[in-house]
Amino acid sequence: MSATVADFHPRALRVALRAVGLIFIVAIYPLTKIWPSGWAWHADGHSMYLDMILGLYATLGAFLLWAARDPARHVTLIWFAVWSSVVHAGIMTVQSLGDAHMRGHLYGDVLALVAVAAVLGWLTPRGARPGQPCGARELESSHVR
Repeated sequence: MSATVADFHPRALRVALRAVGLIFIVAIYPLTKIWPSGWAWHADGHSMYLDMILGLYATLGAFLLWAARDPARHVTLIWFAVWSSVVHAGIMTVQSLGDAHMRGHLYGDVLALVAVAAVLGWLTPRGARPGQPCGARELESSHVR
């Protein structure tokens, strides 16, 4: 269940965006080294795939940190993070189930992406329009910035 404008809690969303942003920027690479069977898809030698994923998620993490300053104005970006996490986790789930050597991902990066999607999806208000912040009146009157 997603937040509505009436129960929008910008402080909780800001905290979640900062946490996910920082995790995407600084934690994914170390996890691929500490627990490669749960986080690194091509762990044998240098992986151009891993470089690409690290670059994409670090970029998304930076933008989520930026969105944390004013989540109501960046709802489209937040929903992109939610739905791209769902799609990515879905694809990885199918691939993990199809290859016994990749089953560790079901408990690593797949589960993490589902958690990211669930938390951000639950905290992000629905019904926002790009350029028109959802819950702007509530944000202005809530003395929590």
